[in-house]
Amino acid sequence: MDIKKLIRSFGYALEGISQALKEQNVKIHVTCVVLVVIAGLITGLSVMEWAVITLVMAVMVMAEMLNTAIERVVDLASPDIHPLAKQAKDIAAGAVLVFAVASVIIGLLIFLPKWAKFF
Repeated sequence: MDIKKLIRSFGYALEGISQALKEQNVKIHVTCVVLVVIAGLITGLSVMEWAVITLVMAVMVMAEMLNTAIERVVDLASPDIHPLAKQAKDIAAGAVLVFAVASVIIGLLIFLPKWAKFF
């Protein structure tokens, strides 16, 4: 195993995260992650609930990052407006929206029963 190559690959990954964090939608998702973590700490989630919430948050941010990567590649490959380029970008954005809705539903399924005890 080439340690220098491994370390460089982590550097590239961190640079990718840094680039993604400049994107508006990634910032929104990261803000939501912070709010959910705070809500989870206040609510007192179980280990299993934390596992589910952590997985959902990670996949949500990852989906947004992949969407951003797809948009960049499409823009590079097709700098002019092309119907197929638009479809690729719209489909990737739609995939993020589908998972965002599922994430909200999962969050509600975990949090609402706990919060209902307070009312």
